[in-house]
Amino acid sequence: MDPIFIGEMLAALMFFGVIGFLLLGFPVAFTLAGVSLLFAAVGRGFGVFDPSNFGSLPNRYIGFMTNEVLVAVPLFIFMGVMLERSQIAEQLLLTMGKLFGNMRGGLGISVVLVGAMLAASTGVVGATVVTMGLISLPAMLRAGYDPKLATGVICASGTLGQIIPPSTVLIFMGDMLAGINSQVQMAKGNFAPSPVSVGDLFAGALLPGILLVSLYLGYVLFKAATAPASCPATPVPADEKGALLRDFFVALVPPLLLILAVLGSILGGIATPTEAASVGAVGAMVLATLRWRLSFRILRETMIATATITSMVFIILLGASVFSIVFRMMGGDNLVHEFLSNLPGGPLAAVAVVMIIMFFLGFILDTFEIIFIVIPITAPVLLMLDIDPIWLGVLVGVNLQTSFLTPPFGFALFYLRGVAPADLPTSAIYKGILPFVLLQVVAIAILFAFPQIVTWLPKVISG
Repeated sequence: MDPIFIGEMLAALMFFGVIGFLLLGFPVAFTLAGVSLLFAAVGRGFGVFDPSNFGSLPNRYIGFMTNEVLVAVPLFIFMGVMLERSQIAEQLLLTMGKLFGNMRGGLGISVVLVGAMLAASTGVVGATVVTMGLISLPAMLRAGYDPKLATGVICASGTLGQIIPPSTVLIFMGDMLAGINSQVQMAKGNFAPSPVSVGDLFAGALLPGILLVSLYLGYVLFKAATAPASCPATPVPADEKGALLRDFFVALVPPLLLILAVLGSILGGIATPTEAASVGAVGAMVLATLRWRLSFRILRETMIATATITSMVFIILLGASVFSIVFRMMGGDNLVHEFLSNLPGGPLAAVAVVMIIMFFLGFILDTFEIIFIVIPITAPVLLMLDIDPIWLGVLVGVNLQTSFLTPPFGFALFYLRGVAPADLPTSAIYKGILPFVLLQVVAIAILFAFPQIVTWLPKVISG
């Protein structure tokens, strides 16, 4: 039998084998590495895999640890956790809820706006969903909100941190696409390609993030107009109106300044994402100090949480490296290239198929698992077909935001279920996210039809 055919079939079986073991509940990082080693042994037996290929792993791991761009990941996580511990999110939610309380759907609007601000200043989905679930969900239920609308808007707004910069997903994706784009351009004979950076991806994701926020706000206003009983007004007591404006500025100005310092320095070319992340981490501690919240206990808790989240992400990356080597060396990348490049409809059809596959993988896999597995396999083919890497990265980011919302493994659903009242049925949470998943699909379709929404700002910034 043809060794090339055997290798490609083993690569395909390995991909589905990884998904199967993950569905059985095995840890992600160990599944990626373990299944890959198992198929590597089978491949060696058939003579289609050489174990010496694993000799590149040490250098790859050292490259991850010494990659200056990836240093931004723990720094941004630290910033987000510190801001969550300093209760800035709580103050924002309470103040914005009062500010919009006099209008129908006001609490829902405040949740979306605060979710967007927290995304731009923290990017930590779990902390955002839990905070809004603890503070806003009881207030919305007491006000008579439809539980499905209340839970849906909280889950969806909490996941905005996946696409609105500074997003850890965009950092990893930007670093991966930069390397892949460089290799592809050199293979095409372009030895001086235009570089792709994390800053470009941040700039490209800004308008799509605003688009998602607008769609969420539009849905809440639509519900307020067509089903006013589902989101009634919550008028502010007269004795609290006097201090509302002062509370608004106190709650709003500090995170806004931090957002301007971090994103403004990146988009303005003043600082790299890593340098801006360090400014954000220090700024978060300054804000916590100003709120009299910084203590050794909070600092210790923040550092432990940062180390835990960072370790979880990077160990998945290490396991995915083993998978990538085995998959590519057995000819899996050739299989993917033949499949995508021969699709009727050309490059856009290939992108559409990859987006559909990623969407359905989001039902069973986490965001990081998907990008570490799928991007190294599909991005080289798509970039070889002259797909814009920034557009592709942002499109993937918006698509994978749905992985936090789609059952059975939507993490935002688990976060909210953990803090929701016991009498709130889980089915209400699952039903509540459906309109917002559809809105995200609409956003993907808009970005697919109008790539300029993504590519315009990076071009303006780069001059």
